[in-house]
Amino acid sequence: MTEHRPTAGRDRLRELLDAVLAEDNRTLTAMAGDAYASPWHFSRQVSRGAGESPVALRRRVELERAAWQLGQGSSVTDVAFAAGYESVEGFSRAFARAYGRTPGRPAPAQARDDHWLPAPNGIHFHPPASLRVADPSQGRGGDEVTALLVHHDLEDTRALLVTAAELPEEEYRRVRDRELQVLPWDGPEGSLATLLEHHVWTTEVWLASVEGADHPHRGADDPAVLLARHDEAAPRWLAFVRDVSRRGAWGDRLVDALCDPPESFVLSSVVAHVLTYGAHRRQLARHWFRTSGVPVDAGDPIEWLSRRNP
Repeated sequence: MTEHRPTAGRDRLRELLDAVLAEDNRTLTAMAGDAYASPWHFSRQVSRGAGESPVALRRRVELERAAWQLGQGSSVTDVAFAAGYESVEGFSRAFARAYGRTPGRPAPAQARDDHWLPAPNGIHFHPPASLRVADPSQGRGGDEVTALLVHHDLEDTRALLVTAAELPEEEYRRVRDRELQVLPWDGPEGSLATLLEHHVWTTEVWLASVEGADHPHRGADDPAVLLARHDEAAPRWLAFVRDVSRRGAWGDRLVDALCDPPESFVLSSVVAHVLTYGAHRRQLARHWFRTSGVPVDAGDPIEWLSRRNP
């Protein structure tokens, strides 16, 4: 994986990247040992030079390689173990979070960088066994921030739905604010049940619009059903955002026939809308969890990313 084109001289960052991506270096300790550094010092140097922790960099590049291999016809099982995962299930979850689709349904290749994930450093897997460092001036603009916000929203929503399942039914459905109405067309949402259902429903409705589907069926609002609804919609929503980002289509317009009368929306504003009201609802849900005596974290993207990419 670490084959590079010849360069004039060999710098320390190149040596660090070789240690990160060497085939046998599956742990931070092994990476650091190859670079003749302590794990702490090694991690600090890589993070400073590449903008990613060693573990996060390796995990991302391996997922990019996996996506390319799947597109070439490799089996999910073979790709999962080659990428260092201990189970196909763990690999499938990581792949779906990253690409917005299950590895069993790889998208057909359309461009050389279709398998690339958002990266702060331009370092990507380049088939069949090399790396490519993209010119930052030709990068994806601020899309890394958008990708982080969308990932955080989806994973944080899932965590809140799991927490909701632990509440007694009366606490979950207790009306806490009879006047609360986040958006006028959504109606009252003064309980955790209505608040979380409206949050999931928002993504489902916008997905139907961008996919050109019929108005979605509105399922039940108990936590288990909401979690299933979210898990079905989340990968599709992530795939939509990734596709818009890849095509640089943030300024495209969507004519939403589900509205009466039909309305026109800029795609970037649709994503911003979902993120804005999603953040409000998630933080309000946290406040209500606390008033019910349920401890929850702050929902901070900084803390979430630190836990996700140690």
